[in-house]
Amino acid sequence: MSSPFNRRHFVQSSASAAALAGISRLPGSLAGARAMGAQPSVQGGIVPLQDDVEPLVRLLEDTPRERLLEQVAARVREGLSYQQILTALQLAGVRNVEPRPSVGFKFHSVLVVYSAHQASTGGADQHRWLPIFWALDYFKATQAQDAREGDWTMAPVDEAAVPPAERASQSFIEAMDRWDEAQADVAVASLARHFGAQSVFDHFARYAGRDYRSIGHKAIFVSNAWRTLQCSSWRFAEPVLRSLAYALLNHTGEGNPSQNDYEADRPWRENQELVTKIRADWPEGRLDDQATVELLSALRDDSSSEVCRLAVKMLNEGVSPQSLWDAVFVGAGELLIRQPAIVALHASTTTNALHYLYTASADDRNRRLLLLQNLAFLPMFRQSMHGRGRVQDIRIDQLQAAETAESPAAQVEAIFADVGRDAASAARRTLAYAQDDPMALEFVRKARELVALKSRTSHDFKYSSAVLEDYASISPAWRPAHLASTVYMLLGTNQADNPLVGRTFEALA
Repeated sequence: MSSPFNRRHFVQSSASAAALAGISRLPGSLAGARAMGAQPSVQGGIVPLQDDVEPLVRLLEDTPRERLLEQVAARVREGLSYQQILTALQLAGVRNVEPRPSVGFKFHSVLVVYSAHQASTGGADQHRWLPIFWALDYFKATQAQDAREGDWTMAPVDEAAVPPAERASQSFIEAMDRWDEAQADVAVASLARHFGAQSVFDHFARYAGRDYRSIGHKAIFVSNAWRTLQCSSWRFAEPVLRSLAYALLNHTGEGNPSQNDYEADRPWRENQELVTKIRADWPEGRLDDQATVELLSALRDDSSSEVCRLAVKMLNEGVSPQSLWDAVFVGAGELLIRQPAIVALHASTTTNALHYLYTASADDRNRRLLLLQNLAFLPMFRQSMHGRGRVQDIRIDQLQAAETAESPAAQVEAIFADVGRDAASAARRTLAYAQDDPMALEFVRKARELVALKSRTSHDFKYSSAVLEDYASISPAWRPAHLASTVYMLLGTNQADNPLVGRTFEALA
């Protein structure tokens, strides 16, 4: 079955939304200045949005779940664009779903928006609308859950307390360092109104990997929120950034972290000092597979402190940070092989987020910290896994490739027939496939097709989007091992299609 809304319509609708957004491609500082001219309507106790997006957000908020896909599809036929839907979906989520008590659980309806977008734009033409329509339905589910848990809604900002532009940056940093939610909220509003997009991003990247609470979801939110805003417009940033600051300051069930010594915060405190010991020209260096092997071994057995000190030593000896990232990517994949479950999955999705933040940040200190914090988190993920059950003693660099004479296309079909039934066999087949076909285009194509058709949870989208993207960020020598680890949590051909697939096609027909 196929949809009449093909790639040409999809691309045209995205382009029309960019034109409607008006400022989405302007430089950050100019975009912020122009945004100040588009003041939203005030609506009681709920944060207002710009008048051009408010009606669509209201449609998502107020339409019953059982009718929303059909209502949105009708508007698509009338000219509503993909980009407008993406924008409204993000704004509806941050306005209606609280990132508490943990930056996860029901808040995945916000975290998953960019991952669904990746699945939409990376998939086949006939599947373009499926991930984003799935995300619309999922928003309604989490909106209802939030209502049952207290019905939180983002309130308007306290305008009288918003600091002037010249104090915004320092006020934000002070608030984040003190874990002061009220001050951070008004400081964020000032940053959004007066600072360029890259500057605001670097403010948030500074704190994205600060602590291990919520097993990496804070970093995932920073990464995905920023990337989604790049697909819509910076003028919609303020409520997203307010939600983001509120999420980063979550420490539910504990005292103020600035006044205590919690385990979740210790790597950050130690790494503040360690980053000052890294040589000035650290981004330059030699690829060193032996260093990757050594660091991978440390990630299996050593503490966060020991791993980070070893990484600094390697950087100062001239090893490229790419070799360290290779160990992080492959090490995260190995955790999933050792225990194919939710904690190890987040080792991979967190690594994807922190690596993106590392590549996108313009601040050298941020980049150093993001690398070290990711290295520190993997032993913490490993420890968390031990609290969830048996952790197998499997080494990813000792996997044996399956023997096969099949064509790449036949190998891919065999791999995904094994996924969900015999992950070890699928991993061996994948290792052989990737060694013979390093681009892995057929594997990625098939994986994305199955994600579009069969995904039922936010993690199906988050995980697949993360690891398929990361494949290109790993050195060629380590890519086969990484790809082999992904089959432990990807979707297979034997799993049933999501019922929303047929409903979406029918609504768009």
